[in-house]
Amino acid sequence: MARILVVDDEEALREVFQAVLEHLGHEVFSEASGRRVVERCREVAADLVITDLVMPDVEGLETIMSLRQSLPKLPIIAMSGGSRGGVDDALDAAMRLGATLALQKPFPLEELQAGVDLVLGRSTTPAASTGAGAPGNPGPRPS
Repeated sequence: MARILVVDDEEALREVFQAVLEHLGHEVFSEASGRRVVERCREVAADLVITDLVMPDVEGLETIMSLRQSLPKLPIIAMSGGSRGGVDDALDAAMRLGATLALQKPFPLEELQAGVDLVLGRSTTPAASTGAGAPGNPGPRPS
């Protein structure tokens, strides 16, 4: 399957995402901030990055910009549960900066799976499998 780098400052979320993605057959690596993401992607030959937007040190938007400069074709899933400007603003900014997909936290793990499949080219109907449009959960935002 794919080599996925998960970037989130919350260790519990990294562990959950890693367990779910490994169960689906992916090889998963993690980082607690965006500081080493480009270097780490090159080290592990990442096929996908899943990054939180609100983190200490280097935030997700900076991470996305660095990835787009160094690895412009690498798919990126941005995720956020909030920011100083509001979660929708942060996710919209992530998409404008080059994220492939944006997910609003909290989201069901099935939505993570559908998003990963979508950006890796393994699915063409995210709304049907992610509950997009459900109250309080607009579903993934593909680019």
